[in-house]
Amino acid sequence: MNRPQVSHSCLTTPRLFCIFTPPCLPCCLLSPSEVTLALLDSANDKDPVVREQVRKSILTLGKQQPNKVLSMCQDYLVKHPKLVIGHRVVILQTIELIVKTKIDDISYPKIKSIISLASDEMTRSKDVVPDWQQAASNILVAVGNKYINDIMEEILSKFQPGILPHFFVVQTLASLSESNVYGMVPFLNAILGTMLPMLGMAKQDNMKWVFSSALSHFSESILEYLANLDKAPDPTVRKDTFSSDIYAAYDILYCSWLQSRESKLRLTVAEAVGSMSHLMAHDKLEEQLPKLIPTILSLYKKNTEHYVISKVGRPLMTAAVNVPTCTVIVILLPLQVCAPVDYSNPLTVKNHNEVLRCFSILANTFPDRLVMFVLQKLENSNERIRMGSLAVLRHLINSSTSIMETKKLLILASIRQPLADHSNKVKKRVVQVISAMAHHGYLELEGGDLLVKFIIQHCALPDTYYVRQRPSDPEEVTNEALRSMCDNTLHLFTTTVGRLTDVLWPMLLYYLTPGQYSNATTPLCKSLTLLGTKKRASQEPNFNIDFNEQGRCLLEGAPFTRCVNGSFPFRSRGHGAPSLSLLNVISPNIHPNAETLWEKEIPALLSYLEGKGPPLNDPRNIFYELSRFLFLASWLFPQGFLYRCVGVTLQQCSNKEVVQKQLQEILISARHNDAMERAGVAMGIGLCASSHLDATLAKLDDFGKSDAFKKASGIFSLLKDKNDLDVEKMKSTLILCYGYVALHAPEDQILSRIDSDILRSISNLYLLLFPQALYKDTFNALQELLRNILVRDLSPDGLQSVFKHIEEWLSSGQDHERERAMNTTAHILEFYFNNLHVKNMVTFHNLGSLLGRLAPRCTDPNPLVRRAAIDCIYTLLYIQLRYEGFSLDYKDDSVERLITLRESMDNPDHSVLYKTCSELIISKRLPQQQLNTLIFMLFEGLVDSQSNCSRASSVLLNTLLKHRGAGLQDLVSEMLEVLHIRLQMISEDQVKVSVAQSILILATQHLQTVINTLISFPLPFDSWSCEMWIALGADSKLASQIMEMLMEKLNIMVPYVDKKESMMRGGLTKVATSHPLAMTCALKEMMLNGQSQDAVVSLFPQLFSSLLVRLGSSLGVTLPKDINSFGTNRKSPTKLAAGFDVCGVAVEALRILLARAQLDHVVKPLDQEGAWDKMKDPQQHIPGVTLLARAMAKHAGPRLPAIVECLCPCLNNIYECQRVTITAFFSELLNHHVVTELMMMDVLMNNMMERISDPCCTVRMLAVRGLGNIAVGSPEKVHMEEGGGGLLAAMSSGMEEKDDPGKRITLEAMSGLSKVLLYLDKKNVQLLVVYIFMKIKPFLESVSRAERHFCCHGYHPAAARCCHGSGAVFRVGLGLLTLVSWLNSQSGPHTITVT
Repeated sequence: MNRPQVSHSCLTTPRLFCIFTPPCLPCCLLSPSEVTLALLDSANDKDPVVREQVRKSILTLGKQQPNKVLSMCQDYLVKHPKLVIGHRVVILQTIELIVKTKIDDISYPKIKSIISLASDEMTRSKDVVPDWQQAASNILVAVGNKYINDIMEEILSKFQPGILPHFFVVQTLASLSESNVYGMVPFLNAILGTMLPMLGMAKQDNMKWVFSSALSHFSESILEYLANLDKAPDPTVRKDTFSSDIYAAYDILYCSWLQSRESKLRLTVAEAVGSMSHLMAHDKLEEQLPKLIPTILSLYKKNTEHYVISKVGRPLMTAAVNVPTCTVIVILLPLQVCAPVDYSNPLTVKNHNEVLRCFSILANTFPDRLVMFVLQKLENSNERIRMGSLAVLRHLINSSTSIMETKKLLILASIRQPLADHSNKVKKRVVQVISAMAHHGYLELEGGDLLVKFIIQHCALPDTYYVRQRPSDPEEVTNEALRSMCDNTLHLFTTTVGRLTDVLWPMLLYYLTPGQYSNATTPLCKSLTLLGTKKRASQEPNFNIDFNEQGRCLLEGAPFTRCVNGSFPFRSRGHGAPSLSLLNVISPNIHPNAETLWEKEIPALLSYLEGKGPPLNDPRNIFYELSRFLFLASWLFPQGFLYRCVGVTLQQCSNKEVVQKQLQEILISARHNDAMERAGVAMGIGLCASSHLDATLAKLDDFGKSDAFKKASGIFSLLKDKNDLDVEKMKSTLILCYGYVALHAPEDQILSRIDSDILRSISNLYLLLFPQALYKDTFNALQELLRNILVRDLSPDGLQSVFKHIEEWLSSGQDHERERAMNTTAHILEFYFNNLHVKNMVTFHNLGSLLGRLAPRCTDPNPLVRRAAIDCIYTLLYIQLRYEGFSLDYKDDSVERLITLRESMDNPDHSVLYKTCSELIISKRLPQQQLNTLIFMLFEGLVDSQSNCSRASSVLLNTLLKHRGAGLQDLVSEMLEVLHIRLQMISEDQVKVSVAQSILILATQHLQTVINTLISFPLPFDSWSCEMWIALGADSKLASQIMEMLMEKLNIMVPYVDKKESMMRGGLTKVATSHPLAMTCALKEMMLNGQSQDAVVSLFPQLFSSLLVRLGSSLGVTLPKDINSFGTNRKSPTKLAAGFDVCGVAVEALRILLARAQLDHVVKPLDQEGAWDKMKDPQQHIPGVTLLARAMAKHAGPRLPAIVECLCPCLNNIYECQRVTITAFFSELLNHHVVTELMMMDVLMNNMMERISDPCCTVRMLAVRGLGNIAVGSPEKVHMEEGGGGLLAAMSSGMEEKDDPGKRITLEAMSGLSKVLLYLDKKNVQLLVVYIFMKIKPFLESVSRAERHFCCHGYHPAAARCCHGSGAVFRVGLGLLTLVSWLNSQSGPHTITVT
């Protein structure tokens, strides 16, 4: 039928969905079928907008008459087989849309025909045409949502075993598993069974990609099905139904496809492996994870798109959670979480978040190890590592609240390290961590105040100063940005973290007075104003502040002194108005009468400062108003208060001349007889010193030397006038000033000035005292100064800050210095104990470090030091008891024993002393968390200047490790690192022995960790690493365990890898892998310990076979350039020692093994014949191994059966070098009769028979040699018909060897045949003579002189046996004549004797 032609350019969508402009026919005259056909014609319009409109129009028609429109689309495609691809795609896409929207209205026959059409369209072209075939595939997927059985019938007909399917057949299966989980999963078991053989047939990357993608989708579908079994049609489906097939597929993907050069394929394979890991059996997963996770993570270096890899990492971590023995540890940290996040790139943000989720997963299973790992990285020297660690820590605090609950104190202690970081980038991350900690209750705990202090310190940051131009670093964090962040954080604490209200109030008031926080006044005052207003409005009791109870750091009136900010109200970020607002809020705390006065005065001042009040004619009037307010307020406070105000003002003054002048004025004009005024002067000068320490000390020194301190001399000095009293009071003022200077001056500056300035100046005031009295007074002054410093922070941290300046003197080489340091320590500990008020149960977190420093001093050569050390430990333990909640008068019997022990310090019994101290430390008095610090302090004591103390440290250390070392799993590696360092400095032999014992104790408790750590030490092992391995050989039972573990690993690990020599030259070089090399070195060192003999003897067969195999795999292997790259915390690689080579290590270990097993009679001939050097030489290796086998056969025969049993399985190893060495060893053993005596002949002969078909020519040659040697070692075996026949067949096979470039196999076969013929029965030989001579005839014609020579001389005895009394004499003679004539014609005259 002719149908009207429709213009393609007139298509729009009213009524019949298209409008025709003249001269086209009106739409009302066209049937829907004609419109549909017109639209199908127009489906390939050049304009994409038109194409889209056509598709929508056909869809609209299809919704009304789906069967009819689908039939027309189908017919159109069938009638136009050569339609351009784009046109077909639009029509197929339209079919898909109709099917999706109206599948319930489409008839079943039409569904079947649509399936057939889509399948044909999808697979018509063998080549991949993505747009066309994807459109057809989408139709099948859409139909499969309802008619899955029909779809699978069609698809599986094109998914047949043994035939590589079409790309889109596999892709369709993958898509179906995603869109119809419940319909597809029942088919997947069969699909996987068919697919597995296909994986090996896939050679093209696109097929590997689609198979990987399909496996990924299949795994996800199965997991979803299993997670919703209550909704599934078959609830009996289990994971193990798919485990074996999934693992088989995984093996191909991991071992082969994951190494592809195509990055897109690598990522898809990785994604598939991640999904498949959930379905693998637990034992298989446990076996694979140690290899799989590093492999996946290594893809970060090979691909720029990291999000996919991180997304894969998370399922792996999740899978690892269910594997109890999995030792997954976080290696994402240095790779990804430390990478900069580009917030303009969504993928980098997603990747960062995905990596953080991995840490959350690991935290659920390995919380202790993960937290320790992250906290250790906070001390890393790499800025990025520190930033990444803080990001992880913040995430764990927010996401793993319950897990982190028990680790709050540990985190609080560890966060102190990054608090001192100099990088603003790191500080920004620290602020984020503190913010997270605030919301989860960390800041209320002991040590939380330091985090608040950190925020306030950085609210006071100055503006960033650039010397030249601004840096271009996009990640730069300026001081302004960090300061603003801290301002906001402090405001956040105040307004949204309700639990912090009582922490911040009144603590924030402490920071108003010190000058270093002046730039933080504005945020401080704003926060305090909010807190105070809230508390005052709700009439909370703690709104009222008892300044005496709060301590000397919060003096009465100190908040008011900040009102002098009004002198410069617009400085320091406009601190005037916030300061006055705070004063108005806290006025009841300042003075009872202040509230009424300030409520009247302050609002007016605030109006001026905020620009809300009436305009002032002269801006200076505002300063007048502020000064007037200060004057009115001054009468509210005790006498001397204004001196404090002056001190605060001088803090802010930058003019040094003004500072010195004002200090001079204060000291001269003060009324020194008035105690209150003296205190005010001292406080003011102390406050000034916080910003101007040098100027203050200089002025105090000048004042002490001034005429005001000079008395009258001569006869008038006998008269006591009132001036003497004034001078004494001035001295009191001056000393008090020094005390407040020490109190307020910055800690990092004042401690170095105590001796040089303060104590010197004080001592000058008492020059007339006797030297002893002067020393006593000076010492007392020092102790008073330390008490003043300690009272500022009467906490474990404050105690540590004082002790750290004393501890270095405790190990001085001078007796008097140790004595003074110990007495001072005893004094401050007693002061601390007497002034300790424990309000809450807190941790005395530095108990371990203090005990570690003091306990070894109990054996000091100086008896006074010993007594003082006992006193210190006594006080320390009682301080710990106070922190545990015991009362002040509580007496502990075990601690009181120290008093008795102290009385015997003049002539101490060191064994009793060690026992008492150890028992106290081991007992409940030392919490487990303190043990770590104590142990590391004792490590330092190993190198004490006093040998008694170093020995004491070692004894205490070993006692602790023996009794409580089992709980130190996470510290073992670090302890071994420290011991390795200490060994280099220890000179005492007794201490070295104790260190060896320490290593042995750790190994008995944490064997695997000890081995892993020592193995990772740099190669070649230095002498101290060797000592540590030798120490492990001291215990025979433990040494056996270690040797077995090392051998087990040595036998399964890859001994070397093939690497290209260079890009310019071809060829591969064997490069040793580091772990097996290190293990060989470890075995060698352990066997050097004489006490390892029992272990060596009991494991001799296994050790010998392992080292022999290792020797074979070390031949011709070079050292890697990055030999120490496998260590986790290695320093820079050590310089390789001369003579350190891979094969040499194995040879030396083998020699030491023989010597330790007392086989000197084996070692001696090997030494004499140079066998060791031959074994290392690739050209002489086989003769060297032959000499070894010969010596073992002659002198160690009884040990051979067990050795042979161990070596036999190794003949199937994939490494040719190993098979060569073992076959050479066995070949020579067959040359000796001992193998028959020990009943090893059949085993060795069978193995040699199997090796005749080995792919390696050298192995085949040695196997033939071994079979020929049977005639020498066991002639009786040849007489046996079966044996002789087998040997002859083997020799014959060897003579016919074609893959024999150097004719070595041929010559060995001829040699072996000549040996065998000598011992065969004469009758049997005569039967075989023609066959034999026919076999050797080709070699008579060989161009090889060696072969011709051997035929003549090697077979001479055999030929003689054949000819005696035989009817075959004629044939033999004929053969020999032929031989003679051939030799004469080819090679000149030869003499042949025929018997």
